[in-house]
Amino acid sequence: MRTALVIGTGLIGTSIALALTGRGVRVYLADQDPDQPRTAAALGAGTDGLPEGPVELAVVAVPPARIAATLAELQRRGAARAYVDVGSVKGGPARELLALGGDPRSYLGTHPMAGKERSGPLAASADLFEGRPWVLTPTPRTETEVLNLALELASLCRAVPVVMDADAHDRAVALVSHTPQLVSSLVAARLESAEETAVRLCGQGIRDVTRIAASEPRMWLDILSANPGPVADVLSEVAADLDETVRALRALESADEAKRSAGAAGVEAVLRRGNAGRERVPGKHGAAPAVYESVAVHISDRPGELALIFADAGRAGVNIEDVRIEHATGQQAGLVELIVVPEAAPGLIAALRERGWSIRG
Repeated sequence: MRTALVIGTGLIGTSIALALTGRGVRVYLADQDPDQPRTAAALGAGTDGLPEGPVELAVVAVPPARIAATLAELQRRGAARAYVDVGSVKGGPARELLALGGDPRSYLGTHPMAGKERSGPLAASADLFEGRPWVLTPTPRTETEVLNLALELASLCRAVPVVMDADAHDRAVALVSHTPQLVSSLVAARLESAEETAVRLCGQGIRDVTRIAASEPRMWLDILSANPGPVADVLSEVAADLDETVRALRALESADEAKRSAGAAGVEAVLRRGNAGRERVPGKHGAAPAVYESVAVHISDRPGELALIFADAGRAGVNIEDVRIEHATGQQAGLVELIVVPEAAPGLIAALRERGWSIRG
């Protein structure tokens, strides 16, 4: 690939442009907001403005409601040899493009499974898609050259291509992306009117659950409006589970021993189902989930502390699989959880204690 046009220079579009430019592709940038491509160009994402002639690949990175119309206009102009979009919903835009008289042969719907809570070109990075799944939804009418260019796009962005049916994709993201966003927002909404004393007790659990609730509401309204049915289906199932769990918890308040026992069984059942579901989430590098141990280390909140811990773990010959940080309330200190394979934990604990670190537990 030598030339590309990116329409829409928000987080995803600018990140794609940065990745392509960094690998030698000449990228042109366009957006409804003229400030955005100027900002993206200043970041090194490409050239602000349309090319004089057709490019090899046009990448449409606009909100789902505008994808089909944007694609149809680009095809009418003959802007590229091939066209892809990177929206988070695939079935609707493809059908809308056909209704607008678009050419399904030169178009392929795609969805890079990556993002951030922040939006806009200033949040973009060339490595945003590295190692992440990039869904491709070809149809029998998709031309081979178009599929090859889409595969090359994913490769240049260091992503992992995954081929799916468009409607199957929409049902999948409703479960693993769109519903979690709403559930996170619903939990975070409970904090809006909570007493300050309660909010001050927030720990890592509530931070984990509500992290994505910081996302841009208008962006998510666009996404959810394009995939309302599958999301509503999943939420209905969650609502049924919540109703059962509420009844089980109410039963635990009963003076009747049999009701309390039934309530406890109901709560335990949902917790165990949660365990089973969590175990299906892919592990490191998309491999099967692995069992790890956590080594909790007390640290002060000052520059260089994390680097020292990692360096000491490296001297001990231990690979850190993951890391979590919990900050202490009202103190310039915190707890770092170093996630390692079980057989490495005893040696790591001994090595860190020898170097003066305080280990919890």
